[in-house]
Amino acid sequence: MKSSFRQTEILDIARRDGKVTVDGLAGHFDVTVQTIRRDLSELDEAGHLARVHGGAVLASGTTNVAYGERRAHLAEEKAAMARACAAQIPNDCSVFLNIGTSTEAVAAELLDHKNLLVITNNMNVAHILERNPDCEVIVTGGSLRRGDGGLIGAMTVDAIRRFKFDFAVMGCSALDADGDVLDYDIQEVGVSQAIITQARAPLLVADHSKFQRSAPGRICSLADMHTVVTDQPLPPRLRKSCADWGTEVVVAGP
Repeated sequence: MKSSFRQTEILDIARRDGKVTVDGLAGHFDVTVQTIRRDLSELDEAGHLARVHGGAVLASGTTNVAYGERRAHLAEEKAAMARACAAQIPNDCSVFLNIGTSTEAVAAELLDHKNLLVITNNMNVAHILERNPDCEVIVTGGSLRRGDGGLIGAMTVDAIRRFKFDFAVMGCSALDADGDVLDYDIQEVGVSQAIITQARAPLLVADHSKFQRSAPGRICSLADMHTVVTDQPLPPRLRKSCADWGTEVVVAGP
């Protein structure tokens, strides 16, 4: 079977079941798992599916992928981006770490930093950084989103506005061709906007899969970011826009 026909049927199965697995598809089509992984990667690049550990799920414009799947998605790329982002953050500073699996990866890279003040609305970040004795951690409070340990709502926004921090590390759900930073959760959008307002240098960490996705809530423009850390070069139009805006782009190697 040609790959185009196989990929069409893979999409049909994903629409029917909501998710596909590499092993299941290899058995269904009687091909190697390497062939299926290549199909899923191509469908992911085209924005039709979102790769997760062991398979893929339908890409969505209104609903985010489950937290556990997002954590496993592009794990090596996130680790490389986290290292590059942490290199932008010096010792002896204050930093806000927002909700998201990419920001959690950055937290893990800050375990050896000295004299940090970290403010966060991410319970997972707080648990990671409790292992760093040279890091003071302040948790904002707010309504707990049990799916990913995020804190959101008016109480969170009020707490954020009490601070002015040197850096903020942000994630996002999608990044469109106009350079708009997008999210699925409207409450989280308000929290993210407050963080950007209170940060001297906002840093966005976004892998290449965000370039093909869409989400309904607009956080800001990349023009509002000090630096964007990603794992692949931005599309040419977006790269030019960042240059015009003075937004630094860091492409993290593997």
